[in-house]
Amino acid sequence: MSIKPILIHPDPRLKKLCAPIEGVSPEIGKLAEDMLETMYDAPGVGLAAPQVGVLKRLFVMDCVKEEGAEPRPMVLINPEIIAASEEMNTYEEGCLSIPEQYAEVTRPRSVTMRWIGLDGKLQEAEFDGLWATCAQHELDHLNGKLFIDHLGAIKRGMITRKMVKLKRDQARG
Repeated sequence: MSIKPILIHPDPRLKKLCAPIEGVSPEIGKLAEDMLETMYDAPGVGLAAPQVGVLKRLFVMDCVKEEGAEPRPMVLINPEIIAASEEMNTYEEGCLSIPEQYAEVTRPRSVTMRWIGLDGKLQEAEFDGLWATCAQHELDHLNGKLFIDHLGAIKRGMITRKMVKLKRDQARG
């Protein structure tokens, strides 16, 4: 396993629609392992393939945050929302591709998703709370959308300028 570099906004790859994965392969399994290791190292609760420069419909997540609790890593290939609650939830979101920037985003409180697991089998589950927010946030990445795209233009522009400055500072060393 290896930790992959995470792309920082603005990067054109983060705004692209990702291609479906044709079949589960050892390469996809390796990518998922690397993504989980990268996510835990960051640390984060979710990571989508485009964030590591791979424009494929895959994300990983683990929203277990309780101290000493058993991790629940999940790998979702070609995920789709098949149902969403009418009840909404507002959560302060952040993103590994937009470090140290947070904003409140309102999304459906619960969603039912369908995806392919690493075993190649179709799976389905209902997520609520943080799990639902994370799943929707990561699915947005696969559609070329960032959490800041849910914000007003002024706030989005302010965060984007901070990221441009951060990237410029990192390039200077």
